[in-house]
Amino acid sequence: MSTASDPTASASPATEHTEAGEQTLVTGVRPVTLADRLALRAAAPLAPKRNPNAEQQPCDHGLFDTAARDQLDLIDALRATSNGASTPDSAKE
Repeated sequence: MSTASDPTASASPATEHTEAGEQTLVTGVRPVTLADRLALRAAAPLAPKRNPNAEQQPCDHGLFDTAARDQLDLIDALRATSNGASTPDSAKE
């Protein structure tokens, strides 16, 4: 180990006065800017405001219903109504 002293270590650290009081500045570290904070929030996944731990419900109704439980085939509905049936299922039952 060297016994020579580092000239930057002997000097007092740089400080700046802020609204929170006197702040010590660390060499080699740049302050976090508003642009940095906004970029971090924009890159974060969306979360609900009221319950950030909530899981998203599956969209299994209407157009996105993978099992097609509540969907009617438009062609079958038109054929059934032209044949006089009130609903397409009434002819099958």
